[in-house]
Amino acid sequence: MTKTLDTVWNSCLEIIKDIVEWQHFKTWFEPIKPVELKNTVLVIQVPSQFFYEYLEEHYVNLLAKTLRRVLGKDAQLEYRIMVDSGNHKSKPLTVDVPAHGYKTYSNNEMDFPLVINNPVKNPFVIPGLKKMQIDPQLNPIYTFDAYIEGDCNRVARRAGKTVAEKPGANSFNPLVIYGGVGLGKTHLAQAIGNEVKRINPNKVVLYVSSEKFINQFVDHSRNNAINDFIHFYQLIDVLIIDDVQFFNRAEKSQDAFFAIFNHLHQSGKQLILTSDKAPKDLEGVQERLLSRFRWGLSADLQMPDYETRIEILERKMKNDGLDMPKEVVKYLAYNINNNVRELEGALISLLAQSSLNRREIDLDLAKKVLRNFVKTSSKEITIEAIQKMVCDYFDVPYDKLLQKTRKREIVQARQITMYLAKSFTKNSLKTIGEHFGGRDHTTVIHSCQTVKDLMDTDTIFRENVMELQQKVQLASL
Repeated sequence: MTKTLDTVWNSCLEIIKDIVEWQHFKTWFEPIKPVELKNTVLVIQVPSQFFYEYLEEHYVNLLAKTLRRVLGKDAQLEYRIMVDSGNHKSKPLTVDVPAHGYKTYSNNEMDFPLVINNPVKNPFVIPGLKKMQIDPQLNPIYTFDAYIEGDCNRVARRAGKTVAEKPGANSFNPLVIYGGVGLGKTHLAQAIGNEVKRINPNKVVLYVSSEKFINQFVDHSRNNAINDFIHFYQLIDVLIIDDVQFFNRAEKSQDAFFAIFNHLHQSGKQLILTSDKAPKDLEGVQERLLSRFRWGLSADLQMPDYETRIEILERKMKNDGLDMPKEVVKYLAYNINNNVRELEGALISLLAQSSLNRREIDLDLAKKVLRNFVKTSSKEITIEAIQKMVCDYFDVPYDKLLQKTRKREIVQARQITMYLAKSFTKNSLKTIGEHFGGRDHTTVIHSCQTVKDLMDTDTIFRENVMELQQKVQLASL
């Protein structure tokens, strides 16, 4: 039976829908239109150059594998990019380009003796293959170059570089990377794997989530092939297990992993684990495993600070060849402070809205997009909020700001806070003074004048005040 254009594309969408998150599916796959099927070549129309580039960077491997599954191994993909929808009554102007995609690492063939009575079964490949091959299961976009270093991740990132350069021959074995959702645990773990493959292409690297590991163990248990399962994992040079906290509901899988861990560690192989908690806080995991997790280094990831969030956005924009007003970048960085994944998701949504609606990116569009990411409020900035910003900025205890002290750093912080409160709130001078230990309005007037004078004569002081002004402005948007 001949497959039609619509049936082919609908079959692809059904597969993709089960793999990617729903919001990503709606943003990046629903706008695609299938326009032509030439034998085994599918042509899809995308709404812009940016849309095409994003698919090529993030989803081309998924599209290619899905298409081969639907059309066969000779299937090919081409894009038809809309370059000007305009107001033409005829067809919009388009350009056709083939799919390119990322380089992927070749599978590693395992070395076996010439005669094998009981060959090891690979849970990652289809039964029946003559040679056992191991796909590292790594996403090539996860690299150290794409992972911005800051105070929030410096220890983990540098430990990861050491592990990548000398897997198994370092003090960080296992390397346990832990932290909250969306802080870059998977990125860093896979970056280590990709770096190992770059330096030592013959190293057998494998990334697997704990859930996949558990599911594979269950399948092998049903087939009475647990020994094959354990033997397979004992052949890996660098094993990366993501989200080990989920082992808490799989006691027998923990037993298998215990055997695998011991063998790999004793053989000088490298283990890299990620978790949402430090090993000491993991519940439901065997103590004998937890004690081994503590053999190496446990490095935590924290939320990046404001400056690091700006750098993350700027690096992503540079890599994607994008440009955006500085005020918009700062607005995103200030308002998205939960995790990096949300930060990048907000940027992608903003770019998608701009591309799909053919609208320039500005602060108004950013505010509209961010309604889906943050709780917005029309409340005016308060004196208390400004006090907290200044205290955080200068690392000054809040109670010191209210005390009567002549320490220069405290006095200047208090004067700057009064100056900002007068500039950004509608409070009277008397009310502002009352928020600083009951000082009167003449003290506020004097403080504001002192700040103005110092800004005219002290460059560093002026830069500090201007940076704080920007923070207060962003908080009040």
